[in-house]
Amino acid sequence: MFKSFLISAALFIFVTQANAQEIVNIPRDIQKAYNNKTRSMDGKPGPKYWQNTSNYIISVTVMPPDRTVKGVEEITYFNNSPDTLKQLNMKLILNVHRAGATRFRATTPDYITSGIQVDSIFADGQKKPWDNEKAHLTNYEVRLSKPLLPHSSIKLNITWHYELATGAGREGVIDPSTFYIAYFYPRVAVYDDYNGWDKLEFNDRQEFYNDFNNYTLNVTVPKNYIVWATGTLQNPQQVLQPEYAKKLQTSLSSDSVIHIVTQADIAKNNITAQNETNTWIWKADNISDMAFGISNHYDWDGASVVVDDATGRRASMQAAYNDTSPEFHQSVKFGLHSLDYFSHNWPGVPYPFPKMTAFEGFADMEFPMMVNDSHDPDLADAQLLQDHEMAHTYFPFYMGINETRFGYMDEGWATTFEHFINETEVGKEKAQEVYKKFRIAGWMKDYSETEDLPLITPTSELKDGYAHNAYGKASLSYLALKDLLGDEMFKEALHAYMNNWHGKHPIPWDYFNSINTATGQNLNWFFNNWFFTYSYIDLAIKNVTKIGMGYKIVIDNIGGFAIPFDVKLTYSDGTTGTIHMNPAIWKTNQKQAIVNLKNNKTVVSVAADGGIFIDADNSNNTFKVKKA
Repeated sequence: MFKSFLISAALFIFVTQANAQEIVNIPRDIQKAYNNKTRSMDGKPGPKYWQNTSNYIISVTVMPPDRTVKGVEEITYFNNSPDTLKQLNMKLILNVHRAGATRFRATTPDYITSGIQVDSIFADGQKKPWDNEKAHLTNYEVRLSKPLLPHSSIKLNITWHYELATGAGREGVIDPSTFYIAYFYPRVAVYDDYNGWDKLEFNDRQEFYNDFNNYTLNVTVPKNYIVWATGTLQNPQQVLQPEYAKKLQTSLSSDSVIHIVTQADIAKNNITAQNETNTWIWKADNISDMAFGISNHYDWDGASVVVDDATGRRASMQAAYNDTSPEFHQSVKFGLHSLDYFSHNWPGVPYPFPKMTAFEGFADMEFPMMVNDSHDPDLADAQLLQDHEMAHTYFPFYMGINETRFGYMDEGWATTFEHFINETEVGKEKAQEVYKKFRIAGWMKDYSETEDLPLITPTSELKDGYAHNAYGKASLSYLALKDLLGDEMFKEALHAYMNNWHGKHPIPWDYFNSINTATGQNLNWFFNNWFFTYSYIDLAIKNVTKIGMGYKIVIDNIGGFAIPFDVKLTYSDGTTGTIHMNPAIWKTNQKQAIVNLKNNKTVVSVAADGGIFIDADNSNNTFKVKKA
């Protein structure tokens, strides 16, 4: 009966006035990129698009329990821009640990260190001055004796050291013989086509914006220490005993979990080559960063899954963890599901890298081909956390999102994919409850002005409103677009956007334009609504009146966002019906919509239900219809 009602009902929707803005606001720096033809209004890179890149050869030595990391690197930096560069801006991300650094969170003394200490730096063989006291922030300008001309390169040789922090963060000391090491090397900042040098100070909340580079990483550690890192291990036969090298190799093509190293193995104290030190060599090309973890007592599991059906390519899923953490014993199994789901469902793009490693730490943070996750004994929560961090693969790493300015371009998608995959793990109803509780409810309960700042607000300028803008609110915008377009068109448009900007640096306007072009629609009204307004979610049924054989339902959009929702009808005979309204109902009037419903039943009440789009005030969502 419910189904037949939906099929037979005649539904008419109209709005009272046209007030939708037709042009998405374009800031002057972005407009300059369009004028210079580095970006195109069709959403694709322009005919003059460029981006710079580097080759990094990095060698680091770590000798636990000593917390000192010593490194040398050679950077060959390629200036592919049309500009002559008189200086290079260096990023020193670990200076976020220094006293007086820009931080949005409270900290403790064990988080504070002296930051990166550069011992020497040479540019094309010429030693350059460096003052570690002046280099106390996360940017440092190196003046060049000879300008770097367009389409030329320069070679930097840098020696540095730093001390790992013991306070919980994205990297540092996990325990006296387990370290997670990230952001660990001086790097050349991004120089891009719309903003020039990235000189934003890196704080403890911001995340990635790096060039796509080629890396060789050499990690020297004591014997019986294992290294897990971004990239592909080049010398397993040289650093592992044959038994463990063989298990590692077997795991790369195994559907079942292989326990590469167990506690029983560790007790033998003979996991690695028995040199005083071993150097583990890792390589990764066309990737935005490297990170690694080390331990002499972590379990090591591995397996693999087919991620590309067309080629049969498999990706390795590995885990490194304390044996006392039960959820990490399931980590590889969880990860295989994630790699399979992300590759074949949403986003439906084959996992682009050869492996993923889940490392037990304390950050709940993603890195290329690695996640550093904290201990959580709740298996469902642990799986969802790992899902989320692995979902980051596609935007800051497959596509070089500028997360420091536009965090929602990544976090919002990771939150959306996290929700999709969670439906396969706990069911749709439970997944929706989890999503609403952890991603939306806090925002709807917080009436602070900062919580309703437009999504387009640069992430670097947000403090109080960062989490809701970057995660839940952004995710809802993508879910609303999916509802508007339907699954098939939404996926086609998403893939068009990803294909346009794979391995490049997209900005929000590239996303807007890519979707418009792929769908053949002008959706600027939608993007204006979701990204450029101070909206929130609050619907109200203003009035329901009987008109002839039907009803006129007036719905006010008090909050302003163009959300989908259900109109739920209760009839005098006790039956119910539901009509789904997609966001198109708000296209030309984002404040009010009228639904004209024709049927031969008597309606006694009407309710507006946003479902996962939690309403800030439910008191006005139901209307009792007066008897004629």
